[in-house]
Amino acid sequence: MSKSHRVQLAILGGLLLAATALVAWLLLRPPAVAPSPTPSATSSEAKVQVALFASGLSNPTGIISTGIQGDGRLFVLDQNGKIRIVNSSGTVVSEPFLDISNLVTPGGETGLLGLAFSPHYATDGYFYVDYIDKNLNTVVARYHISGDANTADLSSAQIILTQKQPYANHNGGALVFGPDGYLYIAFGDGGSAGDPENRAQDTTTWLGKLLRIDVSKLPYTVPSDNLFVGKPGAKPEIWDTGLRNPWRLSFDSKTHELYIADVGQGTIEEIDVEQPSKGGNNYGWRCYEGNSDFKTDGCKGKNTYVFPQLTYDHSEGRCSVTGGYVYRGQKYPNLTGKYFYADYCGGQVYTMQRDDKSSYISTKVVQTPYKVSTFGQDNSGELYLADYASGAIYQVQDAQ
Repeated sequence: MSKSHRVQLAILGGLLLAATALVAWLLLRPPAVAPSPTPSATSSEAKVQVALFASGLSNPTGIISTGIQGDGRLFVLDQNGKIRIVNSSGTVVSEPFLDISNLVTPGGETGLLGLAFSPHYATDGYFYVDYIDKNLNTVVARYHISGDANTADLSSAQIILTQKQPYANHNGGALVFGPDGYLYIAFGDGGSAGDPENRAQDTTTWLGKLLRIDVSKLPYTVPSDNLFVGKPGAKPEIWDTGLRNPWRLSFDSKTHELYIADVGQGTIEEIDVEQPSKGGNNYGWRCYEGNSDFKTDGCKGKNTYVFPQLTYDHSEGRCSVTGGYVYRGQKYPNLTGKYFYADYCGGQVYTMQRDDKSSYISTKVVQTPYKVSTFGQDNSGELYLADYASGAIYQVQDAQ
């Protein structure tokens, strides 16, 4: 039997076991009281509510799906180093999918920060994680599932790359496969405040950059159309520069535009929108915070930089942007094409969408009491968000 057949059987077997367990649970559980959704916002554009979907998790930093149609599971990252499975019913599988807590430095802005499943996960069984290890290195590693679709093979770990972090904050950590099949890796500027070593503008380091690599075979290779390929001293893996601390990035599954939510210094939060296959952008940090001058000594002309499509300030208790997804699900047509994002401190959830003049407008669609640490998207395009404080996962719903 080939490896691909074994992987397919493992996944199918796991899904059948999960379905059997769900039926038994539905028959035996006591009647449940439906959770009350967070009150919807008042808005002429959209009315949104978030309803409790799952609880009992810890410090969630990511919500990821496999990309396999019919697989209703969500994989939730625990900052302390575990990946937990939440079934389509909202029940949390007791045993973690992966537990690398012995490898991870937890707390603050460190810990387990990223997860991406291979575009061919149904046949190759590979997935990738991004975490901060005990020596404050970013580690990107590949793992494989075991014979059980709900359990990873710990012994399968292969290190893809590592990067020493000079400080404990601004680690980025998002991983996502693009429509081109390449793996995109987000790095913050390495931390402290104000990017003291100007790393985001330094092309000899990965810090403050978005990388793009080909992991179809290991060791990885660099796509030939990365902008810095062949440039002396520059890291060829670099796709974009000038990022401070990108906290979540995603591709629009329809337009293939890339949305990057970049956390600001002390005044401005920003969202960058990148057109398909248009890398080589310099998003301006530390020369600019959003559209505003920050430290422009030694910087190039302003037209050298790509400025954000949307910014917001720190009024209303806001402090840190959490990036999300463009809604492409089927349940809520009113939400189609809207990019969802939130603020971690203020709890506000917003949508962002182009107006008739091709500029972007933002609408606050719901005020939550939550520390929104991440959004997630299931294999049907439905959206979720996580409350870092309680560990609960909420589903984003149209309230109209």
